[in-house]
Amino acid sequence: MSDKFVADVGGTNIRLARVTETGVTDIKKYMCRDFASIDLAIQAYFDEHSDHQFTQGCIAIACPVLGDQVEMTNHSWVFSQQALQAQLRLTSLYVINDFTAVAHSLPTLSDAQVIQIGQGTTKPQGNIAVFGPGTGLGVEHITMTAAGWQTLDGEGGHADFAPVDETDIIIWRYLQNTHGRASAEEVMSGRGIVNIYRALAAAQGAEVVYTEPAQITERALNQSCDICEATLTQFCRIMGSFAGNLALNMATTGGVFIGGGIASRFADFIERSDFRARFEAKGQMKHYVKDIPTYLIAEPDHGLLGASAYLTQHIAREL
Repeated sequence: MSDKFVADVGGTNIRLARVTETGVTDIKKYMCRDFASIDLAIQAYFDEHSDHQFTQGCIAIACPVLGDQVEMTNHSWVFSQQALQAQLRLTSLYVINDFTAVAHSLPTLSDAQVIQIGQGTTKPQGNIAVFGPGTGLGVEHITMTAAGWQTLDGEGGHADFAPVDETDIIIWRYLQNTHGRASAEEVMSGRGIVNIYRALAAAQGAEVVYTEPAQITERALNQSCDICEATLTQFCRIMGSFAGNLALNMATTGGVFIGGGIASRFADFIERSDFRARFEAKGQMKHYVKDIPTYLIAEPDHGLLGASAYLTQHIAREL
């Protein structure tokens, strides 16, 4: 019996799973550094599941996928898609950007796999946006077409950071002085949390005590550092404004989702924050966004689910 597999590849881990009619199963995580090349990692998974014959697959990977040659940004793996398909003896192989996979997961997520922040109601088959603060800032839109869901790729994480309030202006000025430019990624990522903290500390003439985003987040959540708490508060406000901009860009009546590896660690804080207030604070366009829902993705395997949805949709096109 032929089987399908999916992989979610980041700079540190590769996670693989077998695709079933109801989702994904047999999820396995390997460290990328333990394998000299991606084919060896995938083959290790095949060997662990030798009772299955894998013939089709989809790989979601954290780097641009612009042609046959794929070169990871935060790891040493470089491969040809055609050569990899031949090495693994597959009849079909799709390699997509990791946020393309995240976007394809969104229409498949149930209420139990997301946390809604604020009001709004999803319109079925409405345009959807997703952004994910992590090592960087991924951004993707997805829209329904006659051929199924289609992602609209871009580099929205590198758009300009637009300050909204006086604290934003302090952060913007700090980034202009230290980086020469203030981009969205420099405030909505792991290093973005550090940048906000440094900017607020400098504005108060305070010593920079913490240098890691996890340290700042922990002390914000346990309320042991006022500047850390102010940092996380402003981080949520900035996310809200950015999410509202995405909603305006493409009339995302299907919702705006937050993914990535950072925001899910402090879901309760986001729910209590000004995120939704800033999302809706669009002046005369408030009416345009107020009914658009916003969600935090709570499903840890959404990358694999999205790769599975992409694979299933594209196999169906070939039939």
